[in-house]
Amino acid sequence: MKRKTQMTWKEVFFASPGPDSFNEAGALSLKGLCMGSADVIPGVSGGTIALITGIYEDLIRALKSLDSTMVSSLLKFNLKGALMRIHIRFLVALFTGIGAAIISLARLMNFLINHYPVFTWSLFFGLIAASIMVVSRQVAYWKLTTGISLAVGIAVAAFIMNLIPLQTPDALWFIFLCGIIAICAMILPGISGAFILLILGKYEFITATLKNPFLPHNFVIIIVFCLGCVVGLLSFSRLLNYFLTRFRALTMAFLTGLMVGAMPKIWPWKQILATEIIRGKTHVTYGSNIIPASVNTEVIAAIGLAIIGFVAVMVIERLDRSKGSG
Repeated sequence: MKRKTQMTWKEVFFASPGPDSFNEAGALSLKGLCMGSADVIPGVSGGTIALITGIYEDLIRALKSLDSTMVSSLLKFNLKGALMRIHIRFLVALFTGIGAAIISLARLMNFLINHYPVFTWSLFFGLIAASIMVVSRQVAYWKLTTGISLAVGIAVAAFIMNLIPLQTPDALWFIFLCGIIAICAMILPGISGAFILLILGKYEFITATLKNPFLPHNFVIIIVFCLGCVVGLLSFSRLLNYFLTRFRALTMAFLTGLMVGAMPKIWPWKQILATEIIRGKTHVTYGSNIIPASVNTEVIAAIGLAIIGFVAVMVIERLDRSKGSG
């Protein structure tokens, strides 16, 4: 086997796990696009989309590859050694899609959620309802321990989703902490990182800095927040990988519970109880679920979108199983 220093950059690039063709890379980027689109909506988690599309465990393993050995190689200017350590092909393809979504689709998703909330939430409700079925099938066994893990997941998600946004300090230490907490939420299915920032009272604060990122004060805030995200991502991904490796059934049951517990937040019809003004727009942060008073065209269309979302996930899951068995 060639020494790392003798390998070409191309050989180094293809030495770690990831898509082997442009088609596979494009499919992975598309999944990243869906994850990024979900992450900008307070209430929907990119981690849920990763579970739906079957890349969740690959994502956790890829994030775990960003470890101390990789950092040590970088500090020694052993760039090829560092590159071989991480799942570079997977991460580049996925985060290209996530970045493209945040840049290009964030405004569209916010427009849909603000102007057509019932239709948008209906589609997500169907998507996540089906994903709960898909993920629950990955639990190797159902007995008392997995049932308790499921219940804990439901309780955790329900508790977080019913919190009302707080007034919090703008100090850099708190911005760093927000980065850690928000990124952990983003990779957990059922819990939205954007919603966590709303609860922490920093959604408007962080998004406002992105409008003028090169102003000195804003630049410092963005760097501190990103450093918090890096710390949270590297530490939490290792924890998740440990539980998926050692306690897979319990972990999958817990993740299923998180999605079940988040379902009330995604219910399309609500009586608004609390709102927050963010960059001149009113966002619903807390509401009581209601049943539509009558069946009209809007209700029928919303149910239709929920069914479309449900069927889409089941079809994707069936295709993935067929591809795997083939």
